[in-house]
Amino acid sequence: MPPRTAGGTLTAMAPPAPAPGAAVDPREAQDALLRDLRSGPHGLSQREAERRLVQYGRNELVRRGSRRWPRELARQFTHPLALLLTAAALLAVAGGIAVLAAAIAAVILLNALLAFVQERQAEAAVEALQGYLAPHAQVVRDGGHHMIDATDLVPGDLIVISEGDRVAADARLLDGSLEVDLSALTGESVTAFRSPEPPAPGTPLLECADLVFSGTSCTGGDAHAIVFATGMLTQLGRVAALSERVQADESPLQVQVRRVATLIAVIAIVVGAAFVPIGTVIAGLPLADAVTFAIGLLVANVPEGLLPTITLALAAGARTLARRRALVKRLSAVETLGSTTVICTDKTGTLTENRMRATAVWSPAGAVTWDAAPEPVRHPPEALRRVARALAACTNAELGADGTATGGSGDPTELAMLVAAARLGADWTREAREAGRLRQFHFDSAVKLMSTVDERTGAPEVHVKGAPDVLLDRCTTTLDANGAAVALDAAGRSAILARAEASAAEGLRVLAVADRGLDPGEAVPSAREEAERDLCLTGLVSLVDPPRPEVVDAVARCHTAGIRIIVVTGDHGLTAAAVAGRVGIGGADPRVVTGAELDAMPEPDLDRLLREGNELIFARTSPEAKLRIADALRAEGHVVAMTGDGVNDAPALRRADIGIAMGISGTDVARESATMILTDDNFASIVGAVEEGRRVYANIRKFILYIFAHAPAEVVPFLAFAASGGALPLPLTAVQILAIDLGTETLPALGLGRDPAEAGIMERPPRGRGEPIIDRSLLVRAWACLGLVSAVLVMGGFLYVLLRAGWQPGDDVSTGSPLHHAYIQATTMSFLGIVSCQLGTAFAARTTGHGSLRSIGFFSNPLLLWGIAFELAFAAALIYVPVLQAVFGTAALPLDAVLFTLPFPVIVWGVDALVRSRSRPR
Repeated sequence: MPPRTAGGTLTAMAPPAPAPGAAVDPREAQDALLRDLRSGPHGLSQREAERRLVQYGRNELVRRGSRRWPRELARQFTHPLALLLTAAALLAVAGGIAVLAAAIAAVILLNALLAFVQERQAEAAVEALQGYLAPHAQVVRDGGHHMIDATDLVPGDLIVISEGDRVAADARLLDGSLEVDLSALTGESVTAFRSPEPPAPGTPLLECADLVFSGTSCTGGDAHAIVFATGMLTQLGRVAALSERVQADESPLQVQVRRVATLIAVIAIVVGAAFVPIGTVIAGLPLADAVTFAIGLLVANVPEGLLPTITLALAAGARTLARRRALVKRLSAVETLGSTTVICTDKTGTLTENRMRATAVWSPAGAVTWDAAPEPVRHPPEALRRVARALAACTNAELGADGTATGGSGDPTELAMLVAAARLGADWTREAREAGRLRQFHFDSAVKLMSTVDERTGAPEVHVKGAPDVLLDRCTTTLDANGAAVALDAAGRSAILARAEASAAEGLRVLAVADRGLDPGEAVPSAREEAERDLCLTGLVSLVDPPRPEVVDAVARCHTAGIRIIVVTGDHGLTAAAVAGRVGIGGADPRVVTGAELDAMPEPDLDRLLREGNELIFARTSPEAKLRIADALRAEGHVVAMTGDGVNDAPALRRADIGIAMGISGTDVARESATMILTDDNFASIVGAVEEGRRVYANIRKFILYIFAHAPAEVVPFLAFAASGGALPLPLTAVQILAIDLGTETLPALGLGRDPAEAGIMERPPRGRGEPIIDRSLLVRAWACLGLVSAVLVMGGFLYVLLRAGWQPGDDVSTGSPLHHAYIQATTMSFLGIVSCQLGTAFAARTTGHGSLRSIGFFSNPLLLWGIAFELAFAAALIYVPVLQAVFGTAALPLDAVLFTLPFPVIVWGVDALVRSRSRPR
């Protein structure tokens, strides 16, 4: 059986087709909804529920398709470089070189397993959504209450929801009221109030005050609700389906490596195959020698160490990113970060500290401002005391024992308001609040108000807080300069609203506060419409979520690096624009696009808007909107990094080139969908990760240059062998080439992968998505300069040993001949010559462009120095240890032969430096 999870069983079947009831509109009239669901206020019978379970399917999230891991694992062996290595291994078996075949097979297997493990992590996103499903549900069937598995719920079921429950399906309230945490779906931390009261026409589904959704949590209240959607037809199922349909594309590095591997494979196979007839027909070689030549040429053309070196370099970069508070789940993401051209970032908690603080309390009769943490105000005027009493009463937060937000609990905005109330002398304790509270009308995102009815001085009072524009419409009076109530006329409304908008434009969140005393004999209001009327506006409270101090510098570094920043947030546009302006995003007059504007914007208009290159602010965005933005940017050729923290962000995180989840405030689903997790939720960590990605990319080019530079030195000996028709013996064996590609060059290549960042790395524009990692300039430098010089030196060393032993062209050097030992020494000399040239290539590769080794520092990369030390020790072991001599076909070299190779590193490095200095702009 499939494993059980908190939300039931994750099956591998295709999701069931929508049944008739699945097409209902939950916003239609209650009678019509019950009719369409063929249900009623008493729920379903057990028999009908069982029938519908067959019809609708189980209430669970399903994954499309069958088990895919065998196919995914098999795909790793069809990588062009893997196929080429497989061909080389088969040829080695045919040629009787078992050691070579085994070593190549080990390389293929290692790289396939590493890539497979990385890709398997992406499948966890849909499975993580199961953690948001309720394990059980209380349902009314046959007139009685029953506790059932949540997977057995069907549309038309009547469920009971109480405080502490996780909602098991999408449902519409029939009675009662609830406080619901919708953050799993919306990403907003504000608790929403839900009641059977129908919403205004056209209200978005997630904002309908009479609907609750699968995967959300009830934080207060009791209610009965009728289920209208289950399983993959719920809002949570929609996110799951969207997340699974959105597949992460290959990273730029993976695309480039695949292209290069394909090119190398074609060249190696064509050249190797062509030289079999050339060797036998033209050069007159025996077929066995021609096949040996073809194997050697194929092995020489294949950079066996390329994939392992790239993998290990990316792993080292991932460890460095972890120390910089960025955890990377897919190794290729390290390099992709360096390609980033656009960062789409959230505001709250990423650009800001996610720590609200009151900066001002204003009333017409007086005001107080705070530059830092609010301090106690001595003898505040009665008008401010009146504001403070409303702030203390109209909240459900609780401060710490010392009267500060530290150690407190509740919504950050309410905590900040409660601190302000305490500093103005109000009784802020929970005991005082609960003792006087007669009625509470929870915050409703639709009306943007919260109100309470309280009795503290013998006369009940209504206290209201909310959005200034909404609350002003319900006020008939305000205060004058003396604190007395006066009529609120149009001019007064405009002045107060202008003050609130001015504060919002400064990046402050502004809430209005009002109250009214109940008339003698007036009953405590039972509906919020009765309570929230004829109010007296007493003041405004300005709150700030301060930007992180390090973000300003991080944004400036992005601009220097040519990276564009787009703010994508669920907050109000004015507030988001002000915060963005404070940290340097968007300039003096940023373009703000609301969610409604984006929904109505045709694709060509969106493409044109993004193509203009301006830094934008998208406010009140939906999951589909974030996905549209990511798709549009990628269609324009951008490499996109997208931040997110909620379940609703999962599709966009999967679509972006780099999905960045918040480690502190993010949901499990967001973290599973992302390729990188910020452990500190800090925008500055993204910029640090981009810098590390650029360093890794530059270093990958360095060790690719280093690896490719040895190809001519390995290929030219085979060409000389073929061109001479066998008169010149083969200067190098296939096993010795493998010892170079997987032995001597690996650690120095890894050392280059850890090279420090060159100066000005964040002052260069990002490279384009299609820019090849292996371009013409790199190949010319690798083959025509470093490689050609190395090949000449290696052939010189080979001939030096042969001629020193008295060899003449065409002499027999086979086993048993007098010159055989000298020939073995000569091939060993070729091996040592390539190793010596590698030393010069390693130091030459450290400098890109026209930089000099002196500017970087000879000793600035100790890992490279240790790698070179290992390389020399490994080469010495192959040459002088008898057991290894037998395996690799080497022989001990005399002192003069070793001394002959000592200048090789300096010659290779010197020629490269001279060529680059001549091409340096003057």
